[in-house]
Amino acid sequence: MGAQSRDERIVELLEPVLATAGLDLESVELTPAGKRRVLRVVVDSDDGVDLDTVGEVTQEVDAVLEDSDVMGAQPYVLEVTSPGVDRPLTEPRHWRRSRGRLVKAPLAEGGEVTGRVTAADDQGVTLDVEGHPRTYTHAELGKGKVQVEFRRAADTDAAD
Repeated sequence: MGAQSRDERIVELLEPVLATAGLDLESVELTPAGKRRVLRVVVDSDDGVDLDTVGEVTQEVDAVLEDSDVMGAQPYVLEVTSPGVDRPLTEPRHWRRSRGRLVKAPLAEGGEVTGRVTAADDQGVTLDVEGHPRTYTHAELGKGKVQVEFRRAADTDAAD
């Protein structure tokens, strides 16, 4: 079985289990790690993913994988995790889940835009760009990236 067909089978097995738990499967990645392999399953939801949910769903994912032959006989380590801040914003749900965050994205017409996500849906994204709301369709934006902020301006104003 090729790597692509194995990954597709893993996705087919896991998506229903994760959907039942209210989670989206963002990605699966199988990488060699010495004599073992690491299967990293990245999950997310509109409400975020807490450690209790990760623990519960890890057991369910493990059971589904063990009941199938998709992983073969070679040992593997299962990691279920949520996406980090460095995940590119490529799907409408990624933008929606970044409401309130500062993001930077290339524009399809050239250049880039940096602004705070104030609204997002299946049609597009509204960014507050220096106090001015601008709405973009998803086709107008490239892969967005959340910008790490240690202190937001609103946090600084509240402290004064």
